[in-house]
Amino acid sequence: MDFSASLSLVAPEIVLSLGGLLLLLCAAWMGDKASRAISIAAVIVIGAAAALTIPVLCGGAMGAGTFAFGGQMRVDAFAAFAKLLIYVSGATCLMVAPRFFDRWGAMRAEYPVLVLFAVLGMGIMVSAGDLLTLYIGLEMNSLAAYVLAAFLRVDGRSAEAGLKYFVLGALASGILLYGMSLTYGFTGSTSFDVIRAALAGDISTGALIGLIFVLAGLAFKISAVPFHMWTPDVYEGSPTPVTMFFATAPKVAAMALTMRVALDAFGAQAAAWQQIVVFVSLASIVIGALGAIGQDNIKRLLAFSSINNVGFILVGLAAATPEGASAMLVYLAIYVAMSVGSFVAVLMLRDANGDYVESISDLAGLSRTKPLIAWCLLLIMLSLAGIPPLFGFWGKLVVFQAAVDAGMIAIAAVAIAASVIGAFYYLKVGKVMFFDEPADKVAGGNDWAHWALLILSTAFISPLGYLLTGWLGELADKAATALFLVT
Repeated sequence: MDFSASLSLVAPEIVLSLGGLLLLLCAAWMGDKASRAISIAAVIVIGAAAALTIPVLCGGAMGAGTFAFGGQMRVDAFAAFAKLLIYVSGATCLMVAPRFFDRWGAMRAEYPVLVLFAVLGMGIMVSAGDLLTLYIGLEMNSLAAYVLAAFLRVDGRSAEAGLKYFVLGALASGILLYGMSLTYGFTGSTSFDVIRAALAGDISTGALIGLIFVLAGLAFKISAVPFHMWTPDVYEGSPTPVTMFFATAPKVAAMALTMRVALDAFGAQAAAWQQIVVFVSLASIVIGALGAIGQDNIKRLLAFSSINNVGFILVGLAAATPEGASAMLVYLAIYVAMSVGSFVAVLMLRDANGDYVESISDLAGLSRTKPLIAWCLLLIMLSLAGIPPLFGFWGKLVVFQAAVDAGMIAIAAVAIAASVIGAFYYLKVGKVMFFDEPADKVAGGNDWAHWALLILSTAFISPLGYLLTGWLGELADKAATALFLVT
């Protein structure tokens, strides 16, 4: 494939790169007074990248024709599915940010630029066909994310979150890099295709250690147990729009990257990593559920909920089948909608002075003071718990079905039983909002963007979402097929 063909394949990344550089110049010349205009322009840039990505997914692009720059990047349907979820997450994060930061006079022009470059890095991550490309995309995303976590400089919690994220993120990057070095040393290449071929026979001890280190580094990025310790503190301390971003876009990118590495590069040695994934999956489900029970801060509760949901998604990876990969993508799409809705609802919880309410106890009686927000938040919580007929139930169902079809009935049974634990803390939020005496803390008004996102998210996870199961399942199947196609 010639260079021009490769450039046409990575057109979304080129749009994001040029758009980010242009908006960076605008931010430098026009200053913070142009932050809203730059945010709108950033959403338009992301929309343009999404428009270039949609045909790749709908066409089910796969095979050698999707390889760019000698296989360094794979612009297939699988990457397109993940990119679209990332773009939606990035755009929603930009839409809700100005109102939040204006409360402290902290909306700066570089915020949308950082989000754009983070989205660019994540796009490279999910398209990676080589360990070097993987690392470049990962670090581009991480460097922007560290700054975003500490963006609210007037809040000490934000600075603490940024520092913790940076230190632990650097540790995880070191672990990942060491694993990549071992993998290169024992396979002789950084290309996923060559690594897969080299590991087709018996795996050596050194290569196995490299595999373990790579998966450990990626486990940090998806906040899976036992590399989850940073998540509650970073989620609580980061500005809420940034927390929403962390809970959606990087989660999708890291999970898609983990799928590509495990099922493609290490696909010939599925038996070597399946038991690791099974342990991480079940541990994340249980610890995520138990950790959330004692939380009073809604953002910390959602952090443990994120860990819990990662565990359920990894059940599909443990199956190591196209059906499992398709189920994971369906779950990720539903999870993004639930996370966006939950954090938008949190952003709408403000007191009479305009300060944001994060304590669950302060939501007491919300159904009588702000009934629409309370009902939307309740439906989202129940959907996160996987209670039918809400759409979150469908995500868990397809993942468990994939595990059962792969012969992992015991794992599916344990995961189903553990999901009952998680239902407790979701129901606790509903109990506080609907049965406790009103605390009269939430009193502030909200703009149309927040209401639109909340209502759309709630409609998607409501029983109306089942109307999309055929369409969503078809797209997920195309993406999974592209991932499993070996050339």
